[in-house]
Amino acid sequence: MPKILIVGGGYAGFYTAWKLEKHLRKGEAEVILVDPLSYMTYLPFLPEVAAGSIEPRHAVVAHRRHLKKTTVINAKVTGLDHANKTATITPEDGEPWELQYDQVVVTAGSVSRTFPIPGIADGAIGLKSIEEAVAIRDRIITNFNRAAALPAGPERERLLTVVVVGGGFAGIETLGELRSFASALLKDYPQLSFEETHFHLIEAMGRIMPEVSLETSEWVLKDLAKRGAYVHLDTQVKDATDGNVGLSNGDVIPADLIIWTAGVMANPQVVRSSGLPADERGRITTQADLRVIDADKNVVEGAWSAGDVAAVPDLTGGGVGGFCVPNAQHAVRQAKLLAKNLVATLRGDKPVDYFHKNLGAVAGLGLYDGVFQSGKFALKGFVAWVAHRGYHGLAMPSWERKWRVIWDWWNNFWLGRDIATMEKVQQPREFFEEFASRPKPAVAAAPAEAPKAEAPKADAPKADAPKVEVKPEKAAKSTGKPKAEKVSAAKAK
Repeated sequence: MPKILIVGGGYAGFYTAWKLEKHLRKGEAEVILVDPLSYMTYLPFLPEVAAGSIEPRHAVVAHRRHLKKTTVINAKVTGLDHANKTATITPEDGEPWELQYDQVVVTAGSVSRTFPIPGIADGAIGLKSIEEAVAIRDRIITNFNRAAALPAGPERERLLTVVVVGGGFAGIETLGELRSFASALLKDYPQLSFEETHFHLIEAMGRIMPEVSLETSEWVLKDLAKRGAYVHLDTQVKDATDGNVGLSNGDVIPADLIIWTAGVMANPQVVRSSGLPADERGRITTQADLRVIDADKNVVEGAWSAGDVAAVPDLTGGGVGGFCVPNAQHAVRQAKLLAKNLVATLRGDKPVDYFHKNLGAVAGLGLYDGVFQSGKFALKGFVAWVAHRGYHGLAMPSWERKWRVIWDWWNNFWLGRDIATMEKVQQPREFFEEFASRPKPAVAAAPAEAPKAEAPKADAPKADAPKVEVKPEKAAKSTGKPKAEKVSAAKAK
């Protein structure tokens, strides 16, 4: 039975395995999915998780719960020897081991693309994982708690300042959701005022959201400004040391939270270790049917790729540089077709090309506010927000996950967002360690005794030795000896 190895369990990897389970006949092939994480993250929900609108665990899909016929291995693929069809599997514990395969599907996704700006690597946080979204939510609530205990002043405002870098969909949604979240928090913090909260977005280009029309993007700018969020266009971050965000226009913004959303790149570790052909941007090169090709356009037999890690031609002509843009819409549809094409190849049939025209773009800007664009048609405000939740609520894989997300929205509508912070969960043993009893340190061996000094001669008493008189009555009483004459201490010695 041939083995199909899927490297990466994100959008493309999860959907490929999910659909292979549907299309493969019993005993036709064995599917193995390798990913260090045990779940797929639904990335469009990360801004809402960061804003407390969705429970974090409901925005991920557990592999083992929904991939019943797939062998799931939580580890990293640290090397591919495709000539010999061998993968090196490196688990978190134990030694690396080799896995033989017949077909390999590389769907390792993307990571945040950063630049060597001082302070960013040390002090900023991305928004590409559920863990980052949780940390952002907890940091904002914790900062509100800390700020409420301080007198008004620069330190309090620094705690209440958030800087988002990058004006694409991810950055704008993050800014809008967090601004809405902070405004809602103020009712529980009477010590703080709206004017003390500051939300800034830094964008190097002269506009935001290139996926929508210029008119729609300008509406978003005005809408954010009305809600107290600032967007700095044609501006770059030059320095972020110690949380002081220095801008190319000379301004400096002291902030306790810096969120980096300025683009993504194909997972470099997986691409380099795979040994498969890649383009100048580090993406695995494929043809339209999702089979990997080399520089001469020759098909690399038994190798497939899809999603953000792959350079897939966009046959509609709408892609940047002729390739599909890295988004969830393409990753899901490519994965579904890849599963069909792989099964067709196993059965001796020809694969078909991927062709999908972008349906449009939809973004949430906080509670009851959003934007939607499809061609020249655009929706704004509450209607677009409903469209955003409707689309992504239905796009979440499996009805089990859909109902959990919808339930979160329904509860929050009546009860409001939960403002309990779990920031200390990042150091779960801190409280226990503070009060835990520890063994006493071993007693060091006593040092060797120093040689005794020569006793002073009786006829040479110290001149400054104090004289102590001992009353004969008491001395006799205590010792039981006959009464003695008064003597000095020196003479007694």
